[in-house]
Amino acid sequence: MNYAAADLLAFADQLLQTAGMPPDKAQAVAEVLLEGDLLGHTTHGLALLAPYLAELESGKMRKDGHPLVVSDHPAAVTWDGQRLPGPWLVLQAIELATQRARTQGTCTVVIRRSHHIACLAAYHQRVTDQGFMMLLHCSDPNAASIAPFGGLDPVFTPNPMSVGIPTSGLPVLIDVSTSSTTNGMTNRLHKEGGLLPAEWVMDGHGQPSRDPAVLFNEPKGTILPRGGMASGPKGDGLSGMVEARTGGLAGHGRADAPEGWGATVFLQIIDPRAFAGAPAFNTQMDEVSRQCHASRPAQAERWVRTPGERGLKLKANSANEGVALYPNIMPMLLPWADKLKVTAPQPL
Repeated sequence: MNYAAADLLAFADQLLQTAGMPPDKAQAVAEVLLEGDLLGHTTHGLALLAPYLAELESGKMRKDGHPLVVSDHPAAVTWDGQRLPGPWLVLQAIELATQRARTQGTCTVVIRRSHHIACLAAYHQRVTDQGFMMLLHCSDPNAASIAPFGGLDPVFTPNPMSVGIPTSGLPVLIDVSTSSTTNGMTNRLHKEGGLLPAEWVMDGHGQPSRDPAVLFNEPKGTILPRGGMASGPKGDGLSGMVEARTGGLAGHGRADAPEGWGATVFLQIIDPRAFAGAPAFNTQMDEVSRQCHASRPAQAERWVRTPGERGLKLKANSANEGVALYPNIMPMLLPWADKLKVTAPQPL
């Protein structure tokens, strides 16, 4: 069913505030979750709201407070997020890093002990609209579901890495996991009895599979690194890079005791004006986009697009058509609406 974006935003915001989250944090979380669905990332948008509400109720997500400053240099900052809401922390970090990048050319903020930060692609347009480029990566040292290449035992989480690149037209929004798929997708397909498009998981005996059930059967399997078994340790290497930029720079990660579902975050803002200049940057990136669009499609019915372009078109269409929620999302939220006495939105 399709819903008006404004109705979904108000609904999410009211649920979070009624659950005890302060208005500024509730608004930030609601906006980021909705943006995930607007861009078509249906496992990392409002699908996360019910789990977030459960974390708030249990006290595992902290409602009040501010991050602690671990270190502060002009272009490098480290925060302890104190398990505050991840989307709010990331938006605070974007604001600080953008301000400093205007004078320093770049600024990096690393956050340890953040709660989960939702869809990485949901943050980038706030930055690219200002003419900045942003790198955003995260890992969760409290969990492990991806085995290193050649191993059976999990070490990593999907460790997503994303980049937002401004152009004179639509920005390029790259958001990929360093694993072949995500925990959200495998959990959803397992509950629905579905299969993955390719052999993206491995059973507990080391055999590749399309069936997400192998992650839940004994001996438990794992998700494969990006590229699967055919690409060697490439995806495994990207996972390690994300671990270094997140847990390594933050000084908090897999060497520490687990604290629950969360994230360690690396965020870097780059101002092209501090390098060859914004016009030169746009000239180069516009030409990359032009050449991609001019490339002859391998399948006649599918146009060649730049990363993030499909999501941005979905977002633009939502103004007239509404937001198409994945079928399982509203049923997960209705019990919370009843419990918190919040009126659910009506579909269009």
